[in-house]
This record gives sequence, structure tokens and C-alpha cells, in this order.
Amino acid sequence: MTLTPHRSGALLLAAVSALITLVASSAPAAALADPQPRRLHRHTTEEITRFLRGFYGSHGPSEQDRVNRVSQLLKDKQAHFPETDVLLCRPGTPQSVTVGPATAAPSAFVGWATVTTTWPSGVTDTFTAYVRTDSRPITLDDVICAG
Repeated sequence: MTLTPHRSGALLLAAVSALITLVASSAPAAALADPQPRRLHRHTTEEITRFLRGFYGSHGPSEQDRVNRVSQLLKDKQAHFPETDVLLCRPGTPQSVTVGPATAAPSAFVGWATVTTTWPSGVTDTFTAYVRTDSRPITLDDVICAG
């Protein structure tokens, strides 16, 4: 009686061996392709200040900026509060807008600045505008009104 090797076992062993060889040979190649992990760019306080000053301008954000440079969170917030302008904390067009220097908390991926608006009635309001430091492109993420 002649014993023949079990063919399915031999095929399975060959397949496992090929898989191990493939994984072992591709791992070093992947490591060599990008020896340093890419670092995520985070917006600096200067970039955040420049963005917010450009965004708010002298009299509030443009319609184009409202569409293209605002987070979905703020768009949803505006939809829930149509009686006010959530980007300015009240309806209307301010007489002037001043954006202070930004501060950032890199570990929280957030930067913010105080925005002061002066209205034709003489009323002055302040609120805080927030930007995610890892947003691409940079966008206004949230606004918290002072009261």
C-alpha cells in the first residue's frame, strides 16, 4: 500500500507560506516608503487671527463666506435659529467689527478670538469665534454669544 500526501493540507500549507512571505516582504517596503509619519498641520494663532479678520471684515461675513467658510455645525445652528444671525449673535449688519488676537489650545485642536461688533444704534456686543486648528480648509467652527 502506497501512502500519498493529503493534497488539501499541502495546498493550505503552501498558501499560508505564500501569505507570510507576502506580508513580510511588503511591511519593510511600506516602512521605507514614508520613514517619517506625516504631521498634521495645525493652524497657528496668527493664521486663525488672519482668517477671522478676513472672514468678518468690517461689516460681517459675506454671503460667499457664509456658504464656503462655515462648519456644518454653524449651518445647522442657523437653521434652528432663523430669527438671528448666529455668526454675529444678532440680526442685521454691524457698523464695525473688530477681531482680537487669537488664542489656541493645540491639544484640544481649537483656536478662538473675541469678536466685537458695534451696531448703528450704538450698542456694542462681544462674542467668541472658534476655529478647529486641524480644519482643511480653515473654517469658522462655532460662535458662542456673550449673553
